Order: sequence, then structure tokens, then C-alpha cells
Amino acid sequence: MKKVADLYIRVSTDEQADRGYSQRNQEEVLRKYCDINFIAVRDVIYEDHSAKTFNRPQWKKLLLNLKKYKNKIDFILFTKWDRFSRNAGDAYQMISTLRKLGVEPQAMEQPLDLAIPENKMMLAFYLAAPEVENDRRALNTFHGMRRAKKEGRYMGIAPFGYANKSKEDGQKYICQKDPEASIMRWAFEEIAKGIFSTEQIFIMAKKKGYTRGKSNFWLLIRNPIYCGRIFIPKYKDEESTFVSGQHQPIISEGLFYNVQAVLDGKSRSYRTKIETIEEFPLRGFFTCPKCGKKLLGSKCKGRTKYYYYYHCDSECKYRINSEVANDVFAENLKTYEPLHEVKKIYTAVLIETYRDLTDSAREEKQRILEQIKDYNNRLSNSRDLLSTMQIDPSDYRVMKLDYSEKIIKLEFELSLISNDKQSIDGLLSNGIENLIRLNNNYSNASLAEARDLIGLIYPENFTIRGEQVQTTRINKVIESIYMINNELSRKKNGTKESFFSLSRKVTLTGFKPVTS
Repeated sequence: MKKVADLYIRVSTDEQADRGYSQRNQEEVLRKYCDINFIAVRDVIYEDHSAKTFNRPQWKKLLLNLKKYKNKIDFILFTKWDRFSRNAGDAYQMISTLRKLGVEPQAMEQPLDLAIPENKMMLAFYLAAPEVENDRRALNTFHGMRRAKKEGRYMGIAPFGYANKSKEDGQKYICQKDPEASIMRWAFEEIAKGIFSTEQIFIMAKKKGYTRGKSNFWLLIRNPIYCGRIFIPKYKDEESTFVSGQHQPIISEGLFYNVQAVLDGKSRSYRTKIETIEEFPLRGFFTCPKCGKKLLGSKCKGRTKYYYYYHCDSECKYRINSEVANDVFAENLKTYEPLHEVKKIYTAVLIETYRDLTDSAREEKQRILEQIKDYNNRLSNSRDLLSTMQIDPSDYRVMKLDYSEKIIKLEFELSLISNDKQSIDGLLSNGIENLIRLNNNYSNASLAEARDLIGLIYPENFTIRGEQVQTTRINKVIESIYMINNELSRKKNGTKESFFSLSRKVTLTGFKPVTS
């Protein structure tokens, strides 16, 4: 009487690609064996699952079937023992279970008589060898990729803005890809400005052609790959470090560190802008007079046109016609317009304040220059220690990286101080004249310019009660103008001397010129 067997064919995607274990090849080998040995094939089971455990869909179905037809199936045949399992403990248990069902598992290319105790050692070897081979191959791949990273080559799928390429010798690299690279450069530049929130920049980047998700965007703007640096993670005794990449950077290191400072909240504070429409210039600054929440903008369709409202989405349900609110705001700006005839007061105040600011900037600049000099000296000393073999090359690399990064950051801080400087002539000629025409400038400004002006005047937002704009704090320049205007209304016959006494009075209260 012919013996009966089920053929078990297991393969994974990786194994098909790396070792050629196709279902068809395994089936051919097994059927040929059965023909030679006069074994009838009852069923062929195909499995596409890992052999780490027996928790496999098709294997579980097979086991149920074998229990149903107990002692009617003689063999489960497979090509090699790693097709059956890769865990010796699980394999021994499953072999015991199958034998209780009258079934003998057997590998055609690695035949074993499991009745012989010594063959259990061979079975353990057959089960473990593929796993050891996989681990070794994985370790070799890991070390190869780590070596490539140390050489400055980016490994893996290229981030947004780059494309994967291969040289003639097969060596892989990444290169810039437009318009994606331009989008990422724009995103970094906008974040560095601190004008729009990162959320808003992500939305605008999507409109420009950014195709990835929000979480991926957050990871990318933290990735030093864009400034030409590659991160090497810590491994055993090797500390984590950065190396210069072989690829072309999309942004400068200074810009990258500036963005990180903005993201970490360590940069200069800016008022975050909100994208809005022409009918809602006050949105983002205008708070509810009832509950204090920021008002939103909405529109309602009337018979002949749309009506626009600022509204609160809380339980108070406050709303005000946007045209009414905008007119009240514009009218209140007139109270902050300085009188043209007292221009000399503001000139004197600006000069005095400018001197205070430049003195402070000069001191900060000197402090940063001394720090840069100190780290350059440390770098030079470490180089001398290396040349005299007093420190190891690995220690020198760590010290060089640390000092170089600190120097770059300090040089960037130094550039910010230089960029913040403004000409006193420009402040006097343009700034004061703009203040005198405050309301007119606001009314004729673009939406973006108008919102910039609102943010400068009201650093802590405002609300409208009746015909009055109310706030907890206004810009110091505007506050000074208001004080001087009130004083002059009581001194209609004020002299040149009284003007300058007002100037001193304002300066003593801590007046600082507004900067954009």
C-alpha cells in the first residue's frame, strides 16, 4: 500500500529574492522525490510566512486537517528543515505533536532518522544554521552601511528634495531634485523668519507641491542631511557623531541651526502670523470681550451679498460685523498719531534709545567673539595634543566636532546681531514720518503689511468694547506718543523746552523704539 504525504512549501519574499526559494522549485523537488519513492501526494500547502514560530495561517489549517484525518497521512515533506522551523525548541515540540497524529516530518535535502538520538544534534544544526547565516549577513550589511555613512554617503531612501542615483561602478548616492529641493529650501527659510507657525508653513508647502505627511515634515526639518551633515548613531564604544556628507546641501549650516533654535523656542520671539482674507485683517489679534478667546472669521450669505463677521466659537456666541470692527480699529489708530510739530521730541528719543541699543549689542558681540576665540584656541590645542600623540585620533575627532559645531552656532548668533543693526538715519527719516501717518499707512497697506502693523502696536492682542479698542499692553513707542499727545493737549502753549522735558520724561519710563 502506497504511503501518503502532504507537501509543505514555505517561502518568504526576502528568501525568494536572495536565495531562489520559489514555490515552483520546491514543489518540483518534492514531487520528484515522491515519484521515485512511490509516495502518493494528497495535498500541497503553500505558505508565505516567517518560520520563527508555528503561528502561521496555512500551517494551523494543515494541523487541524491532520487531526481530522488522524493516522491517515504518513508524511509531511519539505525541502529543508528551515522550511519547517527555525526554532529548535518549537521544532521538537511540533515533531512530537505530529508523531502522535501518525505523521512523520521529513526534509528531502537533509534526511534524518529522528529515531537515532544523535540525529537530534544534526537537526539543531540544520535549524540554527540559516538563522546564523541571516544574522551574519545582516551584521555585514550593518557594518557596510555604517562605513559608508562615515565616508559621508547617505544610505537608504532619499529624503524629500533628493533622489537616489547610482554611479557606473554601482555606488549609490543622492542628488538634489527640483522642485522638491526648492520647496524644502523655502520651508527652512520661512521657519527661520519666525513669522508663520510650523503648521502654517506645512500647509503652504503642501500647496507648493510637498507630498509627504505632517509627521514626516517635522522629521525632515530636524534632519541635518539638508545642511550637508550625516548623523552616525552611537554603537558599542563609538560615540554618536556627525560627518560631512558627499551630497550637495540644500541649505547652509547657519540656516539649519537657526531653524532648530526657532523650533526649540530659543530664537528671538516673533508674533506668529495667521493666513487670513481681506475681510478679516484683525483675526488672530482680536479677542472676545466676553470670554477672552481669539475670534474667528466667518461669512453669511444675504439676499444680494455676503456679510462677514468676527465670531467666538465658545458658549458665549459673541459676534461682531467685520466692517464695523475694522472701522472702530482704524478710528482708534488716530489717537496714536504723533503731532507733526513735535517731531524733534521723537528724534531726540530715538537717538538716545539707539545709543542704548548699540551699546548693548556691542557688549553682546564682544562676548560672542571672546567665546569663538576660546573654542578656536581649544581646537588648536587639541590639534597639538594629537600631533604629539598625547591623545588618540578618535578623541581628537570628537573634540573637533564639538568645538566646530559650537563655533558655527556662535558665528550665527554674531550674524544675528549684525543683521539687527539699523541705521539711525533710516529710523529718523522713515520711522517718524510713518508714525505721523500711522492711520493712513494702515488704511492703504496690503493685508500682510496691515497685520504686521497690528502685531507691532498690540503685542498682547486687544478687544473692542463699544467704540474703544482695549488691551493690557501696547508698544512702548505708541504708549509714549499717547502720553505726549495727552500732555500737549493740556499744554497748548508749550515751548521748545517743554517738548524736551517731555522727551526726558518718556525716556525714563523705559521707552524703546519699535523694530520689525
